[in-house]
Amino acid sequence: MANEAAVVFTAKCIERILGEGGTSSWRLDRKHARRCKFAVCTRNANADWVEGPEAHHSAFLVGKIRDVVPCSPTPENNESEQKRYLIQFSEFARVNIPNIWKGDRNPIKYASLEELGIDASTLRWEAMPPASHSSECLMPQSRATAAQPLTMAQARKGLALAFNVAPEAIEITIRG
Repeated sequence: MANEAAVVFTAKCIERILGEGGTSSWRLDRKHARRCKFAVCTRNANADWVEGPEAHHSAFLVGKIRDVVPCSPTPENNESEQKRYLIQFSEFARVNIPNIWKGDRNPIKYASLEELGIDASTLRWEAMPPASHSSECLMPQSRATAAQPLTMAQARKGLALAFNVAPEAIEITIRG
C-alpha cells in the first residue's frame, strides 16, 4: 500500500509523543512498521493514566515515519521479552478525526490512510522538534509503582483488568 500507516491506540499526550520523537513502547513487527509511511495515533481515553483530552477512539496525530528503533533497555524491556519499539517521526500533523479506532484487540494495526479517510495532502505538516527526553518504553508511573489513594471503584476496575473479570465480580473486604 502506498500510504500504509501503523495505527496505534495510545493514552499518551501529544507533548509526550513529540518529546520522545514519536510514538513509543510498541511490540510490533519492525520490518512491517518500517515499510509504513505514516503512523496514526488514536486516543485510548479509558486508560487509568490517560494524558490527553481527545475523544476515545479519535485520531489526534499523524506522523511521517522516519524510522522504527528499539527503545532503551529497561527491566520491562529486557532481552527475554519481545522488544518494544519507538516509531520515530520526521514530521507530524495534528488532526481531530472521530471513531478511527474500531476496537481492535491489539493496540497496533496497519491500514492505508485512504481506508481511514485521511488525505495526507490536506494535512498541515510541522517539523518534529528535537526530542526532549528519551523513550524508555515505560508507562507513566502507575499505581503499581507509585502507590496513591484509590476509590473502591478504581480498585475494582484495576483488579478486574488484572484478573480479566467484570468489575462487579470483585468484592473487597477492608479490616481495620
